[in-house]
Amino acid sequence: MVGDTMTLLSLLGRIMRYFLLRPETLFLLCISLALWSYFFHTDEVRTIVKSSRDAVKMVKGKVAEIMQNERLAGIRVLDAEFSKTWQFKNNNVAVYSIQGRRDHMEDRFEAAADYVKAHLPEALKQHLLSQERGRRDNYPSLLEHRILSVDREMVEKLSANHDEAGTTCLVALLSDRELTVANVGDSRGVLCDKDGNAVALSHDHKPYQLKERKRIKRAGGFISFNGSWRVQGILAMSRSLGDYPLKNLNVVIPDPDIMTFDLDKLQPEFMILASDGLWDAFSNEEAVRFVRERLNEPHFGAKSIVLQSFYRGCPDNITVMVVKFKSSASSSAAGRSKTAE
Repeated sequence: MVGDTMTLLSLLGRIMRYFLLRPETLFLLCISLALWSYFFHTDEVRTIVKSSRDAVKMVKGKVAEIMQNERLAGIRVLDAEFSKTWQFKNNNVAVYSIQGRRDHMEDRFEAAADYVKAHLPEALKQHLLSQERGRRDNYPSLLEHRILSVDREMVEKLSANHDEAGTTCLVALLSDRELTVANVGDSRGVLCDKDGNAVALSHDHKPYQLKERKRIKRAGGFISFNGSWRVQGILAMSRSLGDYPLKNLNVVIPDPDIMTFDLDKLQPEFMILASDGLWDAFSNEEAVRFVRERLNEPHFGAKSIVLQSFYRGCPDNITVMVVKFKSSASSSAAGRSKTAE
């Protein structure tokens, strides 16, 4: 008798599971209740339908509230990320910089970066002003000399205070016919020529590069992988200004790479000078295309590409300078087809 009862209950359970609780059966049941309510308007069915509608409204309200709170929270996060920004615009030059997802802003507001900003441009300016009018200077030699001098002075000062700060250095010196670019570290410059092509103005100094790796090994140092390849497991670039502990070991050096470009040949539209945060999210070619489409914006595309880098997930500080060029009023025979505005 007990066995028969268990068999009957088992059979009823299978019927419930395989027929009554199937999605299509439940759907038909709901349709039947709706039709019953429409044609017969029974109080019971109206109560069931009204309760269902109220439940749906309540759930929708809760979902909307959650989405709104998440949206506001996201806006608050973005406000916090973008509250620590720095921007500049003057004639043909625009700069936009954000702290991004880093705990600190190291692109600009940091001891080594501040020191180089305060001393290198002024030293170059004073040297150029002291030259006789019309005299052509050896810009590569000038840039190398001034960069190495600033590094020696900064290392002496920061090491006395046990400040281990370091910085990259990217300098573009523009004359009537030439553009001279000096680079130390992994900030990068790229130029857009008259045909819209990307022309590299510098090359990153990274520890994994064969030339840099050999030099580090000869100095008795090593590189290891810690999220990225790093000198002595610490610094993600092989050349920098400052960083006195690694500088004293001679595994990190301040020597700039310097390149000169013929403006008559390139006839550039603009150039981009940016910290490594941008290049984590954009290739040279992508950056040129992106900015070229936005040169008419207030910041010549600098602000847009910084924010786009952030939205693409860049974890670093991001700083971008865009410099526009224009056609010179002088004749091409004078050798100045393009100059900065």
